[in-house]
Amino acid sequence: MPVFTEYSASSRELRVLPSFAPPLPRLSPQHTQDGHHEKYEVVIVGAGPAGLMLELLLARYGLSDESLLCIDAKPSTLKSGQADGLQPRTLEVLKSLGLVDEILTEGCQMWEVAFWNPSADKSKIIERTSIVPDVAVPARYPHEVTIHQGRIERILETDLRRYSKRGVLRNSRLVSVRLDEDSDPEFPVLADIEVDGRPRTIRSKHLVGADGAHSVVRRCMGLTLEGETTDHIWGVVDLVVDTDFPDIRRRCAIHSPATSVMVIPRERIATGDYLTRLYVQVLGVVNPDSDASSDDARARRKQVTLEGIFQHAAEAFKPYYIRPKADGAVDWWAAYQIGQRVSSRFTVKDSKGVDRVFIVGDACHTHSPKAGQGMNVSMMDSYNLAWKLAYSINGLTVDSAEPGKPDAVVDTYHTERHTIAKELISFDKAFSSMFSGKIGVAAEDGTEGLSHEQFLEVFSTGNGFTSGCGIEYPENRTVLRTFDRDEQNPIVGTDFLSGTLRPGRRLLNVKVKRHADGCPRDLQDGRFRILCLTSTDLLDPRGTSAQTLTAIGISLLPRFPPSLLEQVVVHPRVSRSFEWKDLPAAVKQHSEMRFYSGYEMDDVYGIYGVEPDRGALAVVRPDG
Repeated sequence: MPVFTEYSASSRELRVLPSFAPPLPRLSPQHTQDGHHEKYEVVIVGAGPAGLMLELLLARYGLSDESLLCIDAKPSTLKSGQADGLQPRTLEVLKSLGLVDEILTEGCQMWEVAFWNPSADKSKIIERTSIVPDVAVPARYPHEVTIHQGRIERILETDLRRYSKRGVLRNSRLVSVRLDEDSDPEFPVLADIEVDGRPRTIRSKHLVGADGAHSVVRRCMGLTLEGETTDHIWGVVDLVVDTDFPDIRRRCAIHSPATSVMVIPRERIATGDYLTRLYVQVLGVVNPDSDASSDDARARRKQVTLEGIFQHAAEAFKPYYIRPKADGAVDWWAAYQIGQRVSSRFTVKDSKGVDRVFIVGDACHTHSPKAGQGMNVSMMDSYNLAWKLAYSINGLTVDSAEPGKPDAVVDTYHTERHTIAKELISFDKAFSSMFSGKIGVAAEDGTEGLSHEQFLEVFSTGNGFTSGCGIEYPENRTVLRTFDRDEQNPIVGTDFLSGTLRPGRRLLNVKVKRHADGCPRDLQDGRFRILCLTSTDLLDPRGTSAQTLTAIGISLLPRFPPSLLEQVVVHPRVSRSFEWKDLPAAVKQHSEMRFYSGYEMDDVYGIYGVEPDRGALAVVRPDG
């Protein structure tokens, strides 16, 4: 046996532990419980996808169990029903958190959509009129994934437990919440809760209502959902089907002479079978004279039965048959009425104008489920709010240097997400009304019926929105679009959906090759980043690129706490091969493992609309 002397660093145990997201640096005083009053910096009400996403992100940003509390009335994650689809942008976000692998492996990936309409051949009844890509915009994941909401919640909660010993405080419900600045202006949000039936009173700096469409937080804060409910009633059922319909494993929009159906293929379950979700328009329970009051709507929804849903589905699928595969094949079913509503405010301020109470997800917007937006938009509400709240609490925004002062960065949550919610409602109205209509059938007033081409156009033009890849935030404190008169926008082109850089849109992922080791990488992942797209003069010590990178390395990066700001450097084709000594020293010092070729894999400059002889700088927010 060889004899040797071994030395090891005192931090050696860190090398074998799983990796963790590094917490944000904290400039504000660390929060601790004082032992007399239960106080938190953030309290989250509701642990569905929106609430869990928010708690996980805040925990990963470094908020401890003493600072962060999430309560939920349910004893566990969801067991059946509810949302089931993840859009490309949501998948991108989950990938950046390291949580997408199980979803991609175990979920059902939807790459195509089939459209079925009435056939001119009466013996066929319905026929397939087209098959189109499910996602028609550039995306890192050019498909949707369907997987049970409870599984998404479990994945989020499992990762949360790496950062939080408590996790979600379950069997806990919010009784009431109000602002009480007189007693404690620093922790002015006063909430009464019940934990396992026992009352508790807690205070917080901020409280977030992620407690669904019947939100207690929204009601206590005097906020209301405004909008309208249509008279169309739909049944939804998750089941294992027995059918000879050829496109049962594709997403389908079926307009039959009998009724309309949407088919959503679902994941494989433990029995080895594959689930299918059917959205079936239920006719015969519509009251044309109804004002769609809640009592009337509830009464008519109660008329919907599982047998009735199957009867309507069977008529819609003719000449094909469809039925449950066996006893126990039905996993869950419900009846719902299409409603599009949004709250006029997503935040409530205290007397000093500080945002103290927030609502996210279904608490602030409701819509039909057929566009596959519910869970996605809700989680993106939290994704937008989390970094703004965390940076403000940690003293990393300009306004947070003065406690008790309104924070302009946090204010942008309402500006940005309310804009998206209104766009969602507008799209959902158009999509749902067209889906509830009949293809090729004239209305009772004699107007021309809906054509397949019209429906397909609405589906296709809305794809940028439904995928999450084409949403755009308006100009605000963190989105600057206006250039000074002496400045010129370095971006050329207007095809922003295909990746051309535009403030307020997400950074499209591109594949790049790392200079240090030749490793292929994705450019989408990271925190706050300065994206430096250098010009062709990179190797010239007196050129613009070298001077800019040197200035950033000397004057800008040292001003920020370590790990807060990353510099990513991409280079175009240059005149010759090079080594580190040929580059500005700041490149290796600050970006050794974030220095990439912008042409050997994807044409980064072409995609982003940057002229290689000019280059560009872009600031990328933590939400991309």
